[in-house]
Amino acid sequence: MTDLSADRTRAKENTLCIGVAGGTGSGKTTVANEILRRVGRERIVTVNQDRYYHDLAHLDESQRIQHNFDHPNAIEESLLVETLKLLKAGMPAELPIYDFSSHVRTAQSERVEARPVILLEGILILAIPNVRELLDVKIFVDTDADLRFIRRLNRDIAERGRSVENVVEQYKATVRPMHLEFVEPSKRWADVIIPEGGFNTVALDLVISRIMQMLQITG
Repeated sequence: MTDLSADRTRAKENTLCIGVAGGTGSGKTTVANEILRRVGRERIVTVNQDRYYHDLAHLDESQRIQHNFDHPNAIEESLLVETLKLLKAGMPAELPIYDFSSHVRTAQSERVEARPVILLEGILILAIPNVRELLDVKIFVDTDADLRFIRRLNRDIAERGRSVENVVEQYKATVRPMHLEFVEPSKRWADVIIPEGGFNTVALDLVISRIMQMLQITG
């Protein structure tokens, strides 16, 4: 058996699928990065829900801007589930690449190999039953709405080419109502709720310690 085949066999037998959910700007990425740092990047393959938005190339620019990205239907669920099942089976997967400035899926993809840990991050992952059922550890990052909005505003302006007016309009039209309808209720499915995200070192210590126990990692 080759080394690659051995790695895939170990991944298939021992794969741990961790989901990090929470509202926009809650600190999910901070939590995910801390798990990466402390558990070990070499053990983890990361998958972001945002890669799986439906391609809106068939819509004009004004329709794309008004699209509701915060409803579960905005996610190509079947493709995300297929990706997770491949990685859990110890197989490589092609992750789509989404262009947030134009709201289209690019022709490129990113090939990733299976690892002992799959780390899935996204606002809606606990709200989609077929995705939730594939998660072994479900984490919800809970942060006050005002902090979340400020973080989203800064991110969308700096990273996604949005204007302040556009971010505020989208927040009022879809982000806030969808959070109340889908994201906030989904935390009832969480195994662990982390208040204040990556700044809650006590909760992070407990979560990471449990993950390392499940992987039988010491030190």
